[in-house]
Amino acid sequence: MKTKPRVVVGLSGGVDSSVAAKLLIDQGYEVIGMFMKNWHDESVTISNECPWMEDSTDAMLVAEKLGIPFQAIDLSEEYRERIVDYMFSEYEAGRTPNPDILCNREIKFDIFLKAAQKLKADFVATGHYCQKGEIEVDGKPVYQLIAGADPNKDQSYFLCQLSQEQLAKALFPIGHLQKPQVREIAKEADLITAEKKDSQGLCFIGKVRLPDFLQQQLKPKKGKIIQIPENLPVFDQVKVPAGIQSQDWDQETLDAVCLPIHYQPDQGKVLGEHNGAHYFTVGQRKGLQVGGTGKPLFVIETNTQQNVIYTGLGEDHPGLNRFGLFVKRDQIHWIREDLALNPGESAEYEARIRYRQALSKATLVMRDNGLYVLFENAQKGIASGQFVAWYQGEECIGSGTIF
Repeated sequence: MKTKPRVVVGLSGGVDSSVAAKLLIDQGYEVIGMFMKNWHDESVTISNECPWMEDSTDAMLVAEKLGIPFQAIDLSEEYRERIVDYMFSEYEAGRTPNPDILCNREIKFDIFLKAAQKLKADFVATGHYCQKGEIEVDGKPVYQLIAGADPNKDQSYFLCQLSQEQLAKALFPIGHLQKPQVREIAKEADLITAEKKDSQGLCFIGKVRLPDFLQQQLKPKKGKIIQIPENLPVFDQVKVPAGIQSQDWDQETLDAVCLPIHYQPDQGKVLGEHNGAHYFTVGQRKGLQVGGTGKPLFVIETNTQQNVIYTGLGEDHPGLNRFGLFVKRDQIHWIREDLALNPGESAEYEARIRYRQALSKATLVMRDNGLYVLFENAQKGIASGQFVAWYQGEECIGSGTIF
């Protein structure tokens, strides 16, 4: 008879997951450590360092120190199919993917979870800085995804695509702690990862520069960089109309404010050349290599079909700062299914369109074709393919892929 609940911890070789495992042991769980090997295509890592081997060794040493069973699992095939191929196809289409969000939804809380369940695990645990709550709605348990207690490290945004089924099986043992406390616990437990630097770079791919990574599959292709003036007539239509409640806007106004603007080459002047529109993203400032413009130049649209990059001058260019975005119906995800909006309904939340961005007041307006998100303050660099997540206080309620 199994008395203790069994948890498989995704040991990444970093301090956060090491301490997660230690805390679970202290709480009386039966803990198994598992290292996910998600990438080992050396042709793409573009560096002589081999991060996964070092991480795998550190994870094994932590498991040894804590006295728990350890195994490594090779998920590189699934990772390539679900994450890497997705990244390439999104960039090729001129959108900006978020591989970390996908990695959590598709790898850690799907394939890894299924591997853990084969070991008869009741839960999987990770070193994410977020918290899980549980409430009762209509007599049934409903799980909540709540921000991590350390505001500098809160990672709830990266988990904004998890479902109720996934949250039911998830544990986040360090979510109530501050990062310095986590390092302190690791030091006291004499774990090898106590002083280890946090990993940077793509989820599990390691020390990689994105343009180098993309060049593996998306070949350079010269095209024009065009500067769009800020007095285009279209910018008058995308301003938020005064005095009308956003839920009462007509369809035309909603579309004008929330759908991306598509520019034409004859609307601006050619400033220079780039090596491929698929290497750039909306809001990007670096890498354009155009001088003498006075103010900084920002990407406001990438057109990968025509291989043209449209840019705007200065941080306050109306093409860079938008008041709304749209999520197609099949791309809307409610963590709290009990709060899902029906067409014709609207709700006030706070939302963010990127990790570590401050939350901003937003009205969600549901229509038959999808969800319109209208911000009180203009958002800089809203990019198709990225995720918007909306919150009620500390709780992440849902998310969606930006159209």
